[in-house]
Amino acid sequence: MLHLPVTVPTEEQALRFAYALARSLALVPGVEIAGATVSAEDAQHVRRWVFCDRILPDRRRCRARADHDGPCDPV
Repeated sequence: MLHLPVTVPTEEQALRFAYALARSLALVPGVEIAGATVSAEDAQHVRRWVFCDRILPDRRRCRARADHDGPCDPV
């Protein structure tokens, strides 16, 4: 588990940053990008998924952004 505090003006910018960071680390063994979440400092118990968390029939997770339109894209 890794928590990385960053300061950004909006939640949307935090989600974009987390998405880019997670995608850049996707090839590192042991990093599960589908588990990335974002929360406010004063509400860490309320997390927003960065990626869609659906598990696909082959047990892989969707790599599209959370709340995406269209079909899921396997990792």
